[in-house]
Amino acid sequence: MAWLWLFAYQLNRPWWDLVVYDWLGLDEGSRLGSGVHFFLYDSVKILLLLTGIIFVVTIARSYLSLERTRSLLGGRREGVANLAAAGLGVATPFCSCSAVPAFIGFVAAGVPLGVTLSFLIASPLINEVAVVLLYGMFGARIAVLYVASGLVIATVAGYILGRVSPSRWVEDFVYRTTLRGAAVMPGQQLTWSDRVIMGREEVATILRKVWPYLIVGIGLGAVIHGWAPADFFTAVAGPDNPFGPLVAVAIGVPLYSNAAGILPLVEVLYAKGMAIGTVLAFMMSVVALSLPELILLRRVLKPPLLAAFVGVVATGIVATGYLFNAIL
Repeated sequence: MAWLWLFAYQLNRPWWDLVVYDWLGLDEGSRLGSGVHFFLYDSVKILLLLTGIIFVVTIARSYLSLERTRSLLGGRREGVANLAAAGLGVATPFCSCSAVPAFIGFVAAGVPLGVTLSFLIASPLINEVAVVLLYGMFGARIAVLYVASGLVIATVAGYILGRVSPSRWVEDFVYRTTLRGAAVMPGQQLTWSDRVIMGREEVATILRKVWPYLIVGIGLGAVIHGWAPADFFTAVAGPDNPFGPLVAVAIGVPLYSNAAGILPLVEVLYAKGMAIGTVLAFMMSVVALSLPELILLRRVLKPPLLAAFVGVVATGIVATGYLFNAIL
């Protein structure tokens, strides 16, 4: 079945290109055309990611006890594990919504929640395409500072959130593993067929829980996709506003894009005179704290942890914006 999954994943974009732009005749450059394509393409992509990651992680988890998994993936020093998870996030450049399936899989596998949150933050926040483009537009200094600040935010935020016993604020279904409706007991002997069935059942269970939130989140992202008037941003978060980074983060959260997709706007805002720290704070808030991502995360995280996640990450991004404005 793996080949079928890979085939569907590879076909996803060209298929919706054909349907939306050729069969429906929508303009690729219009907000309607790009928004419809965005919704259809991202919905299927994230469903495929969710299916694949949960299936693989469930089978892998069946070979390890919870304690063994925590030991292997959590490490003895939590701060080092947070940094390692942030580094893994850099190597897997998902958008904010695409990172949620991996987050669910890691939590279900027994990885400490604070460590997993470091991954969730870093994966969309630091993108190698964005690093290359930032280097081309602003030079090596800005690109290096962007990577360093993203790693610091992801590592510190995950560490802080991991110190408040966050497991109590994760929905119970994430931790439960069953086989044919019965709980799988530690040390239970399983055949390969049992493990495959368990993976399928886990996929079905989690999809039933999260798909409405996923569709709402991606639908909202499609509606606001491409809405980013540069003149409005420079008016409310320009260099004369001492609260520029704070305003930029507040505006950036409802938007939804990956780092590479938002960089053209970043270049325009910088050319219009917006301070570089404010511009980068805006970009970071768009890719790391999108509203569609938060809607999807709500099905996994209870409100106290979701609020703490937003608060800690937003504070780190705002602080980074002010730091960049001060030193550049």
